[in-house]
Amino acid sequence: MPDTGLVIKTSIPEVELQELTVRNALEFFQLVTQNRDHLTQFGDYQDLAQSTLEEIEAYFSNPADVNIRMGIWRGSELMGRVDLHPVEPRAYVLGYWIGSEYSGNGYVTASCRALIDYGGEQLGATDFWAGVTHGNEKSIAVLERLGFRRVERLEGHTRFHLQTEKGKHCDVYLQMYGTDGLLEIGN
Repeated sequence: MPDTGLVIKTSIPEVELQELTVRNALEFFQLVTQNRDHLTQFGDYQDLAQSTLEEIEAYFSNPADVNIRMGIWRGSELMGRVDLHPVEPRAYVLGYWIGSEYSGNGYVTASCRALIDYGGEQLGATDFWAGVTHGNEKSIAVLERLGFRRVERLEGHTRFHLQTEKGKHCDVYLQMYGTDGLLEIGN
């Protein structure tokens, strides 16, 4: 069952984001355990997939990072996770995953959009980054629906960027400058 704390509504009425804490460790562990193959199919989330309940409890009790870590909830059912990791003032890395049984319903897109909006409105974020392991086409589609643009192809993943303005999705920016308006980084 969801814990109390930060709650962010999504565009899907029955789906909300709720801060993950140690009280959610068992549900989170069960979701990870049920989705080990799904989480590791592209080579990422290896450490998470091998985590014990005790390790997850320890992480939620005393996290080594300052991420905003949110569970994706439908009622009392934990479906996945979406995070913002601060990398510099006004810039965050977006991370997310959802259980395989919930994939394809728009939950991740709605959850990411809600967290990006929160980041802009409450944290003053203007730049969001994400990395997608090569081959993960569903994750790429989520980012493209959100307005992210590919900015660099690295050995194991592709880096994406979304620039927002004044805490709102910068659709005007993308309409004015298109996909070429973002600075290419790397070679």
